[in-house]
Amino acid sequence: MLIDFHTHTQASDGDLCPQALVHKAQDAGLDMLAITDHDTVRGCTSVVNTLPLELCLVPGVELSCLWSGVTIHVLGLGIICDHPVMLRAMATMGAVRRERGRQIADRLARKGMPHALQGAMMHAGNSQLGRPHFAAWMVKEGYVKDPQQAFDRYLGQGRVGDVKSGWPNLSEAVQWILAAGGVAVIAHPLKYRFTRSKLRRFVAAFMAAGGVALEVHSGRQSREEVMFLCRFAEELGLEVSIGSDFHRAAPCGVPLGVESAPFEHLNGVWERWAP
Repeated sequence: MLIDFHTHTQASDGDLCPQALVHKAQDAGLDMLAITDHDTVRGCTSVVNTLPLELCLVPGVELSCLWSGVTIHVLGLGIICDHPVMLRAMATMGAVRRERGRQIADRLARKGMPHALQGAMMHAGNSQLGRPHFAAWMVKEGYVKDPQQAFDRYLGQGRVGDVKSGWPNLSEAVQWILAAGGVAVIAHPLKYRFTRSKLRRFVAAFMAAGGVALEVHSGRQSREEVMFLCRFAEELGLEVSIGSDFHRAAPCGVPLGVESAPFEHLNGVWERWAP
């Protein structure tokens, strides 16, 4: 099967509208798709009634949270999007992101870049406000040459625009997912650059909160990294998930879809919803 359980649309920081993403998934021959926008389910809910019959859509979200002072992303797969707990969670995260945007703008203003909030909101439109929208504004205003430079200099981890205040803790985010009938998955586990021992502590805390799965393929990982995560998940008895972390179609971008066959010896989270 061709599966992608980690994708983004214009509801957060992706380039494609949800309908266009579904059409692209269909054209690519995907069997199963999860739309996992950052801290919003709008992308997923907007296509529920327009799905092609041959594509299985698993409702999803990517929640931002904190563990040990680090911003972590947890995927919620198979959630009930209109569950009262999830609706309250989305309202909370929307408010957190708006306040976070104000703080980022204040910090950028002190660096000689005024009016960042208005500019980022203009780029965001109806999307969930995030750092990529600030990066797009900074490029447009000529403060940086491209979005990567914006993150390297101002918005990335440890930089002036890296505002962590307001995110829920790891346990709370996982509990939201479970209460809404979903399955909690650690997104791109190696992206946090933890040591092996810290990664183990992190995953132990995730499992203690009720998390059950690890994303072992999320875009541009090396074969060795994928194999390490597979062994790690198997050792701990975790289910595995696969995806592309797709944001946009680009010549050098990561394509939609991951073949499930290489992971058949593991307990794939997709088996919960497989046709």
